[in-house]
Amino acid sequence: MTIQTNAPQYPARLEIDYAEQHDRVSTLFRIVMVIPIAIIYAVLTAEATQTAVRDSGEVVNSSSGGITSGLFFATVLMILFRRRYPRWWFDFALELARFSTRIGAYAALLRDEYPSTVEEQGVHLDIDYPDVEHDLNRWLPLVKWLLAIPHYLVLAVLSLAALVTVVIAWFAILFTGGYPRGMFDFVVGVGRWWLRVQAYAFLLVTDRYPPFSSSRKRRRPAHGAPLLTTAIQRHGTMARGRRPTMAPEGLARP
Repeated sequence: MTIQTNAPQYPARLEIDYAEQHDRVSTLFRIVMVIPIAIIYAVLTAEATQTAVRDSGEVVNSSSGGITSGLFFATVLMILFRRRYPRWWFDFALELARFSTRIGAYAALLRDEYPSTVEEQGVHLDIDYPDVEHDLNRWLPLVKWLLAIPHYLVLAVLSLAALVTVVIAWFAILFTGGYPRGMFDFVVGVGRWWLRVQAYAFLLVTDRYPPFSSSRKRRRPAHGAPLLTTAIQRHGTMARGRRPTMAPEGLARP
């Protein structure tokens, strides 16, 4: 007898409420209306650039990473050397992700509410706070961005398709007042996929390799997950004094 078990829910989740009707006027001028809030986000996360002129007359430009890249590198170092993920760092990264997702949902015509810096509105984004000691391997942050390359390639194509879908939806809303449900679900699914990759490779909140899926449903991880991830996780488990557990025969592996 084989017992089927569901894999735990992925620690990064995104749901956007579907609206039956959309405002045609707001949709018509959406690309202009989104500019002010997009500028605010850009100022918040942009890199700092400095220009200096040497005595010889040579112009030297230097730049420092923005807040998002700085937070990423700081988190890598904290997990690597201190095995900690400060809660306030996590909370800030979570709220920044929520803010940027609200802007993206507004720009993609998924919601009509102007993006708020505080309120959740119809965009529900949740990320689980990690238990660094038990759930995260200290070495994986060094290679997660590399292991996620297959996702980047797939998402580059899907993002282009999502952009075309938004353009088609723009015309659909202007003529019918509604966002076709299939198109809506596709665009949200691409955003959900991006969030999972971001949570794994850059926010570093989980060691679970993201599924190649935009579905919200729980799925068992693919047997083809990167072997390097599995090896490093197993090494980290043994280094902490715990033997890796084997699933009993007849039971689906989590």
